[in-house]
Amino acid sequence: MLIDCFCQMGHTGYAFSVLGKIIKMGYQCDIITLNTLMKGLCINGKVKSALKFHDEVRAQGYQLDKVTYGTLINGLCKIGQTRAAIELLRKLERQPIKLDVIIYSIVIDGLCKDGLVNEACKYFSEMIARGISPDVVSYSSLIHGLCCVDKLEEATKLLNQMVQSNMKPNIYTYSILIDALSKEGKATEAHKVFHLMLQRGLKPDIVTYNALIDGYFLAKNVSEAATLFDDMVKMGLKPDVQSYTIMIDGYCKNRRVDKAFALFKTMPQRNLVPDTVTYSSLIDGLCKSGRLSDGQDLLDVMHARGQDPDLNTFNILLDGLFKSRHLEEAIALFFKIIGKGIRPSVVTCNILIDGLCKGGRLKTAQQFFRHIHINGYQLDVITYNVMISGLCKEDLLDEAMALLTEMDKNSCFPNIVTYEILIKALLERNENHKAEKLLCEMISKRVMSQ
Repeated sequence: MLIDCFCQMGHTGYAFSVLGKIIKMGYQCDIITLNTLMKGLCINGKVKSALKFHDEVRAQGYQLDKVTYGTLINGLCKIGQTRAAIELLRKLERQPIKLDVIIYSIVIDGLCKDGLVNEACKYFSEMIARGISPDVVSYSSLIHGLCCVDKLEEATKLLNQMVQSNMKPNIYTYSILIDALSKEGKATEAHKVFHLMLQRGLKPDIVTYNALIDGYFLAKNVSEAATLFDDMVKMGLKPDVQSYTIMIDGYCKNRRVDKAFALFKTMPQRNLVPDTVTYSSLIDGLCKSGRLSDGQDLLDVMHARGQDPDLNTFNILLDGLFKSRHLEEAIALFFKIIGKGIRPSVVTCNILIDGLCKGGRLKTAQQFFRHIHINGYQLDVITYNVMISGLCKEDLLDEAMALLTEMDKNSCFPNIVTYEILIKALLERNENHKAEKLLCEMISKRVMSQ
């Protein structure tokens, strides 16, 4: 017990000191103590030390068990060493230790988290072929892995297979699939899984409801999302900050900003503190509905409540200022961001250059473009497209074409939008031959199929 306490507290050195004293007192060390020490090393990120300790105790003639190897395999998977975990699994096949569902589940989960879902499926099949029945954990891990690589049909089949084999999926299993279907805009299918869950006597939790509500907002079904939110409260569940953020963001994206604002105001009554994402969602909705001053006021509220805006919040407001033609305020905000020690992202730079170009400040946009480039910011194809578009609108085609050449030199490959901007500008100037040449270049580079 003392060894376990030290391990849980992160004091593995003290734990091994206790082991040393036990041995000096003439007591034989048992497998439970050894497993506790290995687990302690693994949970404290010392997996290599755990493996070394494993080799030492084996050399001393100790017979280790499934718990030992489950601990080591889990430790390797947790630090992203899934291949090493599989090697250890294969070594076990040559030992008298019988592999079980726990060890296989750890490997399957590790492979899924590494994005190696096809390989995880092979180990799942191998487990069944060995006569080892999958449990809820192994099924859930594989369903989650399939969802992460957009194999929703296979994930749904696996859930059905689970039910048919009299295995009872838990809330987590159902929530994984509901969330994945919702994110793909398949709210109706997600709701079918939700109903199946209810039919099997499982009570959805906040995570399940949040996923489904978000799905209905993505599907533009605002009324169903609102009904689910109310149902959640009727079921005795307390919506959390994420629940409110999903509702506020959903209302804003569906042009129901007043409803979003009203809901936002009820959060303090529920003892909920809006986070940066909540504020950013509402500021975005206000800016996009033409209520820029309300968005700026909300930023002040954030500061007053001790909530620091992040770069995304500033990007939203910067975009709002440019679209409302408040160019000087937008430029001032950009410098304020830098003044706060926040490094602008490529998204920030794109908003700035696009806003300046559309606001008739092409020269300033060019200056910022060069400044950004010189100072080591990674420009993307959108940055170049925005700048090329700005130049074309001012009939500065030579400079625009020079940027196209520069893109190739900087390993930033033009996309179909880049070529469309330039070809359209050339055709408007009746430079049909150049436009045709550019079209041929686009086809030869297979840009259309990208």
